[in-house]
This record gives sequence, structure tokens and C-alpha cells, in this order.
Amino acid sequence: MTSFTEFLAALAPVEGGLGVTATDDWLQGRTLYGGASAALCLETALRAIDDLPPLRSAQFAFVGPATGALEMRPVVLRRGKSTAFVGVDLAGDAGIATRALLCFGAARQSAVAFDGLPMPEAPDPATCTDFFRGGMRPNFAHQFEMVDAGGGIPFSMGETPEYRLWLRHKDRAAAADMTALVALADAPPPAAMVRFPSFGPISTVTWSMEILNDPPAGGEGWCLMVSRAETMADGYSSQAMSLWAADGTPLMAARQSVAIFV
Repeated sequence: MTSFTEFLAALAPVEGGLGVTATDDWLQGRTLYGGASAALCLETALRAIDDLPPLRSAQFAFVGPATGALEMRPVVLRRGKSTAFVGVDLAGDAGIATRALLCFGAARQSAVAFDGLPMPEAPDPATCTDFFRGGMRPNFAHQFEMVDAGGGIPFSMGETPEYRLWLRHKDRAAAADMTALVALADAPPPAAMVRFPSFGPISTVTWSMEILNDPPAGGEGWCLMVSRAETMADGYSSQAMSLWAADGTPLMAARQSVAIFV
């Protein structure tokens, strides 16, 4: 299995950006897993552009399949005193696959502070059951540990389409940084699958995120995610996701638009 660390180490310069080949163990069906595509866009921006402040928010549009030899090309859209906007296009054998808009912003003093996203109670990860119950999962999901911390599971036809689960990289050498966090945060299947009567194809269309804090160094790498499908209609689902470090630090608030084929 190509670890996350090895996958990033394989990035090589191409004209105007970086390139890498999508290996089978990072695929979701015929395309590179969306979290990996997003992470590659972010990593390309961080390597290509000097002195970027911390990532504050990002939007990703998954416009086509990311297959074969991938190339990521960044462009600085605007850079001010404290904020930089960077666009990154990821293209593969079938053309453009992912378009990213990244907002980086330096910290500044403020008279206001508020944390309205407390981590819900959850059992210790060591006591939890494998999220997939030992069954089938997409290729890329073997790169992560995911255990059920309460809520629904795919195909259970539960009343509330919501997951609550602990997750982390299996690659214990993966850095506790934003690229690894972005790769991790898309690992669970869409929460709409709780209401699926049987397996059916799914595809994330867009993913937007707000970065609340840097992932803490040290510890065992576990993060708690709550993912909830708020609506499902006309073959699409709107999904809200929140992610916390094991110590309760809020890391990310995100939304996804997901195409469903059931």
C-alpha cells in the first residue's frame, strides 16, 4: 500500500506546478479519492508559493475523474497584507478534474473571541467497532482507521442520516499538518448512505471548508467527525461536517454537495 507520506514524496516538478501518478490504493472507483485530490491541490500551493499564512478556508469543485498522471498548477489570484487567494487546477488523463480556491490569512489581534462548536461526547476509540464492520470499502478507505462512535452506518435505513466516528491516518508517519487533515476529512462516505436501502453510486460535487485551528502535534492522531445529511432530493444531498481533535479542539467546519444515484 502506498502510504500518505510516500504519496506526497512522489510529487515531482512539472511545467508550472507539480505532478504525481494516482495509484490504485488511493482510488474511489475509477477516480482519485476526493480528499486526496484536495490535499494535492493544497500541498502544491504550499510548496510552490513562498511564505503563505495559515489556511483559513477552501472550496473544491470535483468536475471530473482524476485518473492517471495528475498535474497540479497553482496561481496567485490576489495577495494583500494579511490574506492570499490561490487557485489550483488538478488535471488528469481526462482533463481538468478538480478546481480549488484556497484562502490563506495571517492571524491578527481581535477584541472578540467565541467558540460555539463544542465536541460532543464520544466513547474511547479503543472501545469502538470498525465503521465498515469488516466489510467492503473503497480502495482509499484502507488508508484510514475509522471506528463507529455512535449514530448511523451505511445501508442501515436509520431515521437520522448522521455519522459520528473517530478517524485517523493508518500512516503513523503522516505529519500533523493541514494537508494530512484535508486528506483525512473526506474519508467517511456521505451520511446520506445511512438512508440507502442498498449500495448505490455516490459522487461529491463540491466541498467547502473553514479551518478553525491547526491540528495538534503529538497524541495518537484521532479526530472525531460528525457528518449529517440535511436534505436529500432530486438525486442530490446537502451535508454538514464538523471535525475535532481528540482533546476537543475544533478543527474544521465543512459542507458538501453530493450526487446520489439511488
